[in-house]
Amino acid sequence: MRRKHDKSEPKRVFTSETPPAQPKTAAAAIARINPFMYGLLGALGVLVALMLGGIVNQLATVLVYIGVAIFLALGLDPIVAFIERKLPRPAAVAIVVSVVVLAFAGIILAIVPIVVDQIKNLIDNGPQMVKDIQSAAWFKDLNSRFGSTFEDAANGILSFLQDPGNLADIGGGVFAVGAGIAGGFTGVTIVLILTLYFMASLRSIKRVATRFVPAYQRDTFHGLLEDVSGAVGRYVMGQASLALINGVLSLIMLSIIGAPVPALLALVAFIGSMIPLVGTLSASIIISLVCLIDSPVTALIAIGYYLVYMQVEAYILSPRIMNKAVAVPGALVVIAAVAGGALGGILGALVAIPVAASVIIIVQKVVFPTQDQKVVPPGTLSER
Repeated sequence: MRRKHDKSEPKRVFTSETPPAQPKTAAAAIARINPFMYGLLGALGVLVALMLGGIVNQLATVLVYIGVAIFLALGLDPIVAFIERKLPRPAAVAIVVSVVVLAFAGIILAIVPIVVDQIKNLIDNGPQMVKDIQSAAWFKDLNSRFGSTFEDAANGILSFLQDPGNLADIGGGVFAVGAGIAGGFTGVTIVLILTLYFMASLRSIKRVATRFVPAYQRDTFHGLLEDVSGAVGRYVMGQASLALINGVLSLIMLSIIGAPVPALLALVAFIGSMIPLVGTLSASIIISLVCLIDSPVTALIAIGYYLVYMQVEAYILSPRIMNKAVAVPGALVVIAAVAGGALGGILGALVAIPVAASVIIIVQKVVFPTQDQKVVPPGTLSER
C-alpha cells in the first residue's frame, strides 16, 4: 500500500540558496577561503624539505663517522661479550679499546717512517734512478727496437725532476697529500672515540630504541634487534679473520721472497681483504706491481702465490668462516656488494653484506610470519 502523506511533516524544499557542505579539515578550509594561502603553505613545505636536505648534506661527514663507529661497535661487541664472561663490562670494553688503539698506533709507527724514507729517497735519488734505467741493457734493447721514444721519455722525466719549480710543485702536492692524511687521522680518531662510547653504552642504546616500540611488540622487536646486531658483529669478525689470515700469510711470503717493505705490503693485503669481492684482488695487483719494481722474478712469485691464495680463500676459507657469520646467498652477496659500492664507495661495500643479512632476518622473522597468518582473503569472514 502507498504510504499516505502526513500533512503534519514539514516539506523539504531545496533551493539554490541552500548552503554547501562545510570543509572537514583546516587545510581544505584555508584552500577554499584563499587558494594563494594554500599554495604558500605548499611552497613553505618544499623550502623546509630543501633546508633539511641541506643540513643532512652538511652533516654527511659526521653521519659517516657515526655510522662507521656503530658498525665497529657492533663488530667488536662479540669480543666484549666473550671477555665479559670473566670480567665486568667496563673492563672488557677497556681491554678491547686498548688493543684496537695499540694496533692503530703500531700501524702508524710502521707506515710513517717507511713512507717518509721512500719519499726522501725518491727526491734524492730520482735523477740517478733515471740514469741507471737509461744505462740498463733492457732499456738499450727497447731503444734500439723502437727508436728514441723511450730515450725522449726518460730525458723528459729527468728534466722534470731537475727543475726546481717542478720540485716545488711536487712539494706542494706532497703537502696537500699530507694535509689529507692528517685529516684522515683526525677522522679515524673521532671514529675510535665514538666507537668507545657506543661500545660502552650499546645495551642502553638498544633499550632506548626498544622504548619507541609499543609495549605489546617490544619482545619481538628486542629479539629482532639482537639478531640484526649479532649478524653485523659476526660478519665483521669473519671478515677481519679473513683479512688477518691474508695479512699474516702475505708477510711470511713477502719476507721469504725478499720483497721491498714486506710489512707495509702485508698491511695493504690486510686492508684489501676487508673489502668484499674485489679487495683481495686489488691488493694483490698493488703488491705485485711493487714487487715488479724490485725484480720481475719477485713479481712472478707474488702473482703465483696470490692466484693460489685467492682460490683457497674463495673455496675453503671464506665458506667455512663466513657461512657461520652471515647466511647470505652468493647472488645476494654480489648484488649487495656492487650496489653498496655504487652508493657509498668502499664504506658502502663494507656495510652492504651485513645490511643484506639484516634485511633477510627481518623478512624471515617479520614479513613471512605476517603473511603466513593471512589465511583468509581480506573482506571475508572465516567460517567456523
